[in-house]
Amino acid sequence: MVDDRAKLEKAEALVNEGLRAQQDGQTDRAIELYRNSIEVFPTAEGYTYLGWALSDQGKLDEAIELCRQAIQIDPDFGNPYNDIGVYLMHRNQFDEAIPWLERAKQATRYEPRHFPFINLGRIYAQRGQLFKAIEEFKGALEFVPGDKRIRGQIAALSAMLN
Repeated sequence: MVDDRAKLEKAEALVNEGLRAQQDGQTDRAIELYRNSIEVFPTAEGYTYLGWALSDQGKLDEAIELCRQAIQIDPDFGNPYNDIGVYLMHRNQFDEAIPWLERAKQATRYEPRHFPFINLGRIYAQRGQLFKAIEEFKGALEFVPGDKRIRGQIAALSAMLN
């Protein structure tokens, strides 16, 4: 038990180092760190962020599969649901993306909570479903009430209704 705790802490440290590397534009280094993290102790975060880094390289199939593995480890972690939705959006598979984004909205452990609302808003806006798009953007505002970009999106969509 103590050994597992130490492994988990090491894996989390590697994930955090990977996030910093990815933020600094060092995607290959981030991938290496995420893979090392998973080898030490598989976590939903390790798989999700590895998928995210690979998606930056256009490897969407692999990214989706890694998110599925993350969900198997922790179905309450919302990030992989949103990420699968986004990867499907990149492929213009909007019908397939919607259920994943809806599941992300329901996840109990998820930050940033407003992302799936924004992504759904974009899908509905693109489809011309303006009322649904506005409702999704309003849902995002519940989590980030001061976000001017979201408010601007709502205003632009509302203007299209008039």
